[in-house]
Amino acid sequence: MSREFRFRDIALPAYGPTLVNSLGHGAMMPVLALRARELGASVAMAAFVVALISVGMLIGSLPAAAVIARIGERNALFIAGVLDAVAMAAAAITPTVFWLAVVVIASGTMWTVFLIARQGFMIDAVPFEKRARALSLLGGAHRVGLFGGPLIGAALIQLDGLRAVFLMAAALSLAAAALAFTMPDLGSEQRIEARAEGHAPVLRVLWQHRAAMVTIGGSLAILGASRAIRTALLPLWAEHVGISASTTSLIFAVASGVELLLVYPGGWLMDQHGRAVSAVPVAASAALACLVLPLAQSVVTVTFVMILLAAGNGFGSGVAMTMGADTAPAAARAQFLGGMRLSGDVGMAGSPLLLSALAAVLSLGGAAVILGALGVAGTAWVAYWTTRLDHRLGFGKHRES
Repeated sequence: MSREFRFRDIALPAYGPTLVNSLGHGAMMPVLALRARELGASVAMAAFVVALISVGMLIGSLPAAAVIARIGERNALFIAGVLDAVAMAAAAITPTVFWLAVVVIASGTMWTVFLIARQGFMIDAVPFEKRARALSLLGGAHRVGLFGGPLIGAALIQLDGLRAVFLMAAALSLAAAALAFTMPDLGSEQRIEARAEGHAPVLRVLWQHRAAMVTIGGSLAILGASRAIRTALLPLWAEHVGISASTTSLIFAVASGVELLLVYPGGWLMDQHGRAVSAVPVAASAALACLVLPLAQSVVTVTFVMILLAAGNGFGSGVAMTMGADTAPAAARAQFLGGMRLSGDVGMAGSPLLLSALAAVLSLGGAAVILGALGVAGTAWVAYWTTRLDHRLGFGKHRES
């Protein structure tokens, strides 16, 4: 780069859209099931509507990558913000559960566009030696939004009911789109070259880089599954041992605070010592938490398990994006990142499904132990391949910060 990089130079375009959009999503997610119930959905149907966010993300990963490769990160962020605003406004006014389900899938797809595009922008905007910190802070901005959104949403519900939350989410998506349009279009030259040569199909790119998809992509799937444990398993266990919903919410809030405190230190450690130092704690903390969970029978011990998970997640903030960025080719980058995004989403969606299947035939404690044992194997996989990635990137030798 021609001059010294400073985080404040990219603060607004890099972190502003993420923070603003995450506030809207953070406000919307806790009340989505309630909105479905308000429209007449059964409890099972309401849970299904909530799950459609993940479905939208899964089915949108590869098409989103293809679109971003053609129009660029800035344009993709702007269009995704506008379309997400339309989806949220539609969720506020739709009279049927069916159309609510449709717009929820659309919102999940737009969120995937947002995730891949902002990652690509950061690869261009930030030098390698500060990449992990930059992407950790991006993950931190996302967490702040998800933490603060429900607080704003709760106040709005008191004033004007559930629909007000979705209208606020729509307004915030528009604001995120406007902020995204202030970004420089850093990849325009590469897109012109790609257009002249012909854009590579997504599946061809993934096949060409299949080794990275299996090894690093597999690691990202494990990390995604590990992160999903907290929201999939811990609330059920808290209810199982007799902890009230309000106390469970307080435990989650305390854990979220711990997680936010560790975001920047985790990024700094990655920049100084490699990706394994942050990736391994994500998987290891989830595995250990599952193994000891049957011993947690009180508010104090459940809180300890939650903080253990939060610490691993905090240290690993941004690590999946960083590893994807580290392995992404210069050409067909968006297509590659879409594949990596899909890997993580498969893990996040698969972990709750596996828990559900295990809990159907075992006790909840037994299911947790099985997940913990699988998590130990997953941790070994993550440790092996991230250590190899670190060696390839030159970590283990003296690096300048």
